[in-house]
Formats: sequence, structure tokens, C-alpha cells
Amino acid sequence: MFTKQEVIYLAGGCFWQLESKLSRLNGVNQTEVGYANGNTISPTFEMVIGQKTGHTLTVKVTFNPQLISLSELLDEYYTMIDPFKKTKSYLRCGIYWQSPNQEKIIKKFLKAKKIAIETSPIFFFYTAEEKHQKYLETDDITKEFEVTQLSIDEEAFSGKYCDFYEDGIYVDVIDGEELFSSKDKVKTDSGWPTFTKPINESAITKNRDFSYGRTRIEIRSAKSNSHLGYLVYEGPNGEPRYRINSTSLKFIPKK
Repeated sequence: MFTKQEVIYLAGGCFWQLESKLSRLNGVNQTEVGYANGNTISPTFEMVIGQKTGHTLTVKVTFNPQLISLSELLDEYYTMIDPFKKTKSYLRCGIYWQSPNQEKIIKKFLKAKKIAIETSPIFFFYTAEEKHQKYLETDDITKEFEVTQLSIDEEAFSGKYCDFYEDGIYVDVIDGEELFSSKDKVKTDSGWPTFTKPINESAITKNRDFSYGRTRIEIRSAKSNSHLGYLVYEGPNGEPRYRINSTSLKFIPKK
């Protein structure tokens, strides 16, 4: 007997990671990332993260309710997000329903979890560009996942921004957070992009790292918690330098 599929729209931070986790659930038949609601027609990824379009990075989830109920799906979703974390608006948590019955289940779920996140009917959903679909499952992104999530640094002189000095800014490849500026980039023979300072100290975190039998200061992105690189004291008179993996960054040209 044919079982009618249901669709729900879930948002909560980086939609690459959320889609990857949701797609592995038994009963979830299809996932698709895109931009929910908002006030701009046919937005692009760059528009959503760079302008105030009002959209959220959202995953469209098609599931079999006989294998996983909406309540069960929401319980799993809750383990994948941080509803109390302050983020940029496009990374906010949200649940968008298609029917009054879904609305009732969602409100019961929120009451039980004692959380208040954005909920509303789904008014608009624009499918994201093809390169963002199944992003963490493609071969091209394996290296990026290893560097940002597993803290496996790229080889010296292998990164695309190692010997690159165009005017612009460098953002977190995961969520687009502004991290470094080309005006603070310095030429070194270290083999990695190196900066004198971040655009804003609040955009990064510094943590003691004891891997490989060494004591180092690791640099991570404050918002996405992705691994960026290390703080080294190799400037004039031992001044600090931020040695960052190219793979952790995306360059936005000044123009």
C-alpha cells in the first residue's frame, strides 16, 4: 500500500551540516537545501549571507510518516541544533509547516522542550544552487570537512590563498562569517595564508591544543566552531601572526 510522504522545513545553522545529518535518518527519503520565506525573489547564497533578505538557510525534508513520525523527526532535529546560540539571522533556528496538523505537533514539541524558536507556515522556499546540495557528501568537499571539522591541516604551500594578495575579505567557508581582511595579510614563507589580526576578535576563539606532542594555540571560528589554524609568534620582535588554512576560508573580492 502506498504511503503518502510528508514534507517539513527545518532550519538551524549551516544547512550543509543539518542536511547531512537529517538525510541519514531512517524514514527520511529526500533532503534539499534552500532559502525559506524572506523578502527577496530568487535569492542566491551570496545574497542571503551578505544582505538582509530575511531568508533562513533551510532543509526541505521529505519523510515517510510510517517509518518516522513528525514528532520523532523533531526530536532528532533538536539534537542537531543549538536553539540558544545567538547567530546571524540567516542561521537562526526555524520550523516551517505545511498543514494545521503539523502546526499542532510542532507547538507541542516546542512546549515539551521549553524552547522558543521561529515557527510559521512555509510561504516561500527557493532551492539553493546545485553546488550546495549534498555538500558534505561530495568528493570535492572531503578536504574541507577534514580541515574544518577534524582539524587536519592542509599541507604547506598547497592552499589556494597561500600566495594570493587580491583586495577583499576572507570569510568562514562554513557560514560566511567575516574573519580576515587582505589589508592585514602578510607575505611569509610559512606555506599558509598569514594575517596580523582578525577583522574582529569576537569572530574567533583561541584554544590550547596539545596534539602531536606540542602545545599550541588553535584558532577556531566563534560562530561555526570550525578549525581555522594556529596563532604563531613569528612576526618582527615575536609579534603574533594568524596562520590559517586556505581550505577554511572563502575569499570575497573587494569589487
